[in-house]
Amino acid sequence: MLLVQADKDAILKPLQAVTGIVERKHTLPILSNVLIEITEGRLSFLATDLEVQITSVTTNTDVQHSAAVTISAKKLQDILRALPDGAIISVETKDRRLQLTAGKSAFNLQTLPAEDFPKLALPDGFNAQVRISQKLLKHLFNQVQYAMAQQDIRYYLNGLMLVIEEGSIKVVATDGHRLSLGGIDLDHGQDRREIILPRKTVIEMVKLLSDSDEEVLIDIGRNLVMFSFAGINLVSKIIEGKFPDYNRVIPENYGNHMVIDRLALLQALQRAAILSNERFRGVRLVLTQNNLRIICSNTEQEEAQEEMEITYSGDPLDIGFNVTYLLDVLNNLDSKEVGCSFGDANSSCLITIPGNNHFKYVVMPMRI
Repeated sequence: MLLVQADKDAILKPLQAVTGIVERKHTLPILSNVLIEITEGRLSFLATDLEVQITSVTTNTDVQHSAAVTISAKKLQDILRALPDGAIISVETKDRRLQLTAGKSAFNLQTLPAEDFPKLALPDGFNAQVRISQKLLKHLFNQVQYAMAQQDIRYYLNGLMLVIEEGSIKVVATDGHRLSLGGIDLDHGQDRREIILPRKTVIEMVKLLSDSDEEVLIDIGRNLVMFSFAGINLVSKIIEGKFPDYNRVIPENYGNHMVIDRLALLQALQRAAILSNERFRGVRLVLTQNNLRIICSNTEQEEAQEEMEITYSGDPLDIGFNVTYLLDVLNNLDSKEVGCSFGDANSSCLITIPGNNHFKYVVMPMRI
């Protein structure tokens, strides 16, 4: 049976949208596959790892019958990538095999039954809904996602908290050593909801979202969230757990402040970090009147020192940080300047964006 005949890109593009979550090695072999379904000319690709499920739909096909099959996501993607641009692809199913032809190239692949493919059970209805542009949501995720924990025993830190409330949307991530908070105002009201998105969901969303003004519809259920945009539906389980109270972590009333060119500070830290201790990645910031010295050293008694003229009239300070945590935030912001506020040498540092009341980044000090 002819499953589909279409231009290479009409098949490859929606396939690539879903394959990011496919696990190469899985205890269930069918989870290495992608479910291909065709219904009344609509071709859809669905992949899942049982925590996240992505569906991508295209209508660039003339086939009007219904059919479904599952096939290795990686093999199909590799074959399509290797075929010439503009190639016309024919995909047929026969005797539990899938036959793919393009010009004089032909591939015969094994399939698994579509009825055995597991899907996340969607709720009958969602109890909260928000609309936001792809560009803004991607910007929000990028502002904070680098601060998510990786494989922390405190499982609720291995993700990002999405806070929706009357007139605003916030995103928060922390690994216990630093915390990043971003947000924007919304032009529509909403009852307060807090959900924790898994790390994998956030990373996939950042890949899939474009810098366009097209809307993303966010539907929130009791234990699932669904993002719908540009022919893509991403459904994710929500992490159960109590996220730390981020308001208690963010310092107030710090008396020592400086505003500094973000790119100049980033480049100075990058240069100094070359000679930092590879294990501890420590950097010293020494602040005196209108002067900042950045110092990194390592176990081989090598040292790098950068000096910058700044506007600073606070207390003299000598404070240490993990340089990676500072590089992460500076790399993921796009502002011209950043503000840095300090208490004393044992207090956290608060990094902000001048003119933006929503963004806050807190990083704990370290002894060097």
